[in-house]
Amino acid sequence: MNKLELKNISFSFAGENAVQNVSLSVEEGSFTTLLGPSGCGKTTLLRIISGFLEPRTGQVLIDGTNQAGIEVNERKVGMVFQDYALFPHLSVKQNILYGLNIQKKKIPGEERGRLMVETAESLGLEDLLERFPHELSGGQQQRVALARALILGPKLLLMDEPLSSLDTKLRMKVREELKEIQNRLKITTVYVTHDQDEALSLSTKIAVMNKGEILQEGSPRTIYFEPKNEFVADFLGKTNFIKKGEKTLMIRPEWFGSVERTQPWQGAIAKPDAVTLSGKIAAQEFLGAKTRFSVDTELGLITADFDTIESESMRPGDDITLVSRKSWKLN
Repeated sequence: MNKLELKNISFSFAGENAVQNVSLSVEEGSFTTLLGPSGCGKTTLLRIISGFLEPRTGQVLIDGTNQAGIEVNERKVGMVFQDYALFPHLSVKQNILYGLNIQKKKIPGEERGRLMVETAESLGLEDLLERFPHELSGGQQQRVALARALILGPKLLLMDEPLSSLDTKLRMKVREELKEIQNRLKITTVYVTHDQDEALSLSTKIAVMNKGEILQEGSPRTIYFEPKNEFVADFLGKTNFIKKGEKTLMIRPEWFGSVERTQPWQGAIAKPDAVTLSGKIAAQEFLGAKTRFSVDTELGLITADFDTIESESMRPGDDITLVSRKSWKLN
């Protein structure tokens, strides 16, 4: 069942198309990510869903109901902003309760207290209620912002790049927490990011956007392994594009093996979509668990990733034959 449907949504800023004829279905309980570069229209689309912007054309349906004319605070949509938008002079408890305070329909004090306790406990905030935002870690602030959205009992949770201000290690930790919370609460979520790793690890569905349009939507695996075009392929991670007659093949760096390592992959090498290239190692880049090699071949520079320990003896200047385990033909 679809919790959210966007039908032919368009929106313009000062005569420039920000969103162009976008249609998207979001299933109940799913985690759908709008992924794309800055300025592609993903945040504009999120603001249209929430009601902060009215589309020029098209419909936003939540549970089958057209949201045209329905105010932001009446849409039963929770929003987590990029900077969390916590009030520095309010405690964690007061920040969480803020949404209830501004609702038109007042909730009795006893019910407010119950909602407060349940929401705080569900996000592990029960021991932090009297603290202020400056006394919290980035991950804790993110959970407070999430609690403030969830206490309203939204049908839909919208998140606008909520991890972008965190350092790499904390971002990975909070990402894991967010995935666990969403899986546990089963709340339908629409998430905006330009970070490919976030999209791949969190989502049940990804919609890749560029220039106001959705170029492809599908599961993370489908988007990664079977992109429709070069833009989608390249945006999801480092990619080699190889022209083979009229065809363009995509081979990701980790899909290659060298001749010294082909024995375990003989079945894959025999596949018709395998590609074999000979060349010389031009450069290498240490990336921790893997090492990235630039190989000068007859088709130009090709990027290949190998396990760092297994490739320890490989050096620039060495001759090498690359054999792909897989390739994908782009449309």
